[in-house]
Amino acid sequence: MVDFNLIEELQVDDLAAEQMLRAAFGDTVAKGDMNSLLKSEDIKNFEQGAILKGRVVGFAGDFVVIEVGLKSEGLVEKGEFDGDVAIGDEVEVLLEQIEGEDGGVILSKRKADRIRGWEQILQTKKEGDVIEGRCLKKIKGGLLVDMGVPVFLPASQVDVRRPGDIGDFIGKSIRAVILKIDEERRNIVISRRKLIEEEREEAKRRLLDNVKEGDIVKGTVTNIADFGAFVDLGGIDGLLHVTDMSWGRVNHPSEVVRIGDEIEVKILNIEREREKISLGLKQKETSPWEQIERKYPVGCRVRGSVVNLMSYGAFVRLEEGIEGLVHISEMSWTRRVNHPSEVVQVSDEVDVVVLDINKDKLEISLGMKQTEVNPWELVAEKYPPGTIIEGKVRNLANYGAFIEIEPGIDGLLHVSDISWTKKVAHPNEVFKKGDTVRCVVIDVDQEKQRVGLGLKQLAEDPWIEAIPSAYRPGMIVKGHITKITNFGVFVELEQGLEGLLHISELSDQKVENPQDVVKVGQEVDVKILRVDTDDRKIGLSLKRAQWGSAGDEPRDHERDNQRVKPTRGGMDDHGAMGTDKIRF
Repeated sequence: MVDFNLIEELQVDDLAAEQMLRAAFGDTVAKGDMNSLLKSEDIKNFEQGAILKGRVVGFAGDFVVIEVGLKSEGLVEKGEFDGDVAIGDEVEVLLEQIEGEDGGVILSKRKADRIRGWEQILQTKKEGDVIEGRCLKKIKGGLLVDMGVPVFLPASQVDVRRPGDIGDFIGKSIRAVILKIDEERRNIVISRRKLIEEEREEAKRRLLDNVKEGDIVKGTVTNIADFGAFVDLGGIDGLLHVTDMSWGRVNHPSEVVRIGDEIEVKILNIEREREKISLGLKQKETSPWEQIERKYPVGCRVRGSVVNLMSYGAFVRLEEGIEGLVHISEMSWTRRVNHPSEVVQVSDEVDVVVLDINKDKLEISLGMKQTEVNPWELVAEKYPPGTIIEGKVRNLANYGAFIEIEPGIDGLLHVSDISWTKKVAHPNEVFKKGDTVRCVVIDVDQEKQRVGLGLKQLAEDPWIEAIPSAYRPGMIVKGHITKITNFGVFVELEQGLEGLLHISELSDQKVENPQDVVKVGQEVDVKILRVDTDDRKIGLSLKRAQWGSAGDEPRDHERDNQRVKPTRGGMDDHGAMGTDKIRF
């Protein structure tokens, strides 16, 4: 401001006074037109912090020269202007400072714009209003957004789901709702998330009120999981399950859709209370299963491609959207298949027969072995009961040995059919894998695909005549202890023939542990109590034999006191007995 009293006190001449006025207020005032000076509003605002109206008068490097009615022009960086600027443009600037005696001034257009913007916000906006602006930069805890004035957008309020990097929003225009206005600190906090939630809630209500099952709607894929994809229908996400994406095989949803894809889907189910919607993509097309029974009748032979292997079988594609299962039990008539990879591989072309169709479950049972002649249909004719065969031991189990009759056809030689007299606990006591065995077919079960074999049946049953003749109740015979159990002792009377010495027949005294009386391998004299030909058992007694030798028991039989060793001729390698007479 020019001090006119100072001019009078200094008694400067007219020329000097005119120069001072011209420097301060321009030519009009210097020539004596004080009315224009008194009418000017700017004269009242020549204070630090005042917003002045100015005019662009030139450029100086990266600065714009602005004349605001003071003795010196001010400079403003070009970066403070939003667009192009030209000489003569009128602008508002903030008078930040007047420097020195020469009246140099520091101006800011950006600060003036912010003040005007703040005033505009206070006049036109309130908390809860929706505003629009551009994200300027990332700052601590969130983003700085230009909405006429810089406002703060917290990171937690950027989106419904917090993005991986909020910096992706820099340079983008956004809409948000005002959460808080602090006039004293000139601070505004906004939320884009709240606006999205409010708009989605409104869109969700409209959607649930208007859509119904069976409608075809458009949506955007927002997320993908192993079990399916989530599709934004405009306010609510629906689930497109992987099984509803295609009539064909889909290993993962990403094979069909990607995040951001806009797709048309069919509404399959709506749970309005839980606000859940199930969607379908394949249901937009006619199901290939509609005519499945006519196209693939049970019993027909078709060709398909192996598309997947599981431990229990192989899936074969008959056409796009139609797959059937070949169970491992349906892969071979004779071969024991542990895993389908032993027979087929993915992409193999195979011939199959349709065994069954479950249209409700969209399942087809297929068979590969049915494309070949069932060898079991010929087994009963080729190997009737009584047929003597010779084969190799293919496998051993607790209950018997599997003998290969011909490639793919095995018969079971049960442990009970190995010997008439020897108690065989496990077939490995007699055979090992690879042994060649000669045996007889006992029975053929074509339905269960089983052939029963016998070894002992190759010889006569000694229990019918030979054993009862050689071993009669009351006889005292010699034998060797072969096995001791908690209930008694097994005594071998001759090779392949054992009798049971019950614990109660060991001694006149009570025996808790048979090993206290006898040992394995010990030779003993025992008395025959009974010979059971039906159950093929011989009952023995040690204590009664001792009674007989001591003369403490009455003789029931003529030869009870004789020590004899019965012998039977014609014993074969497997314990079968001949018909020679017994010698004493």
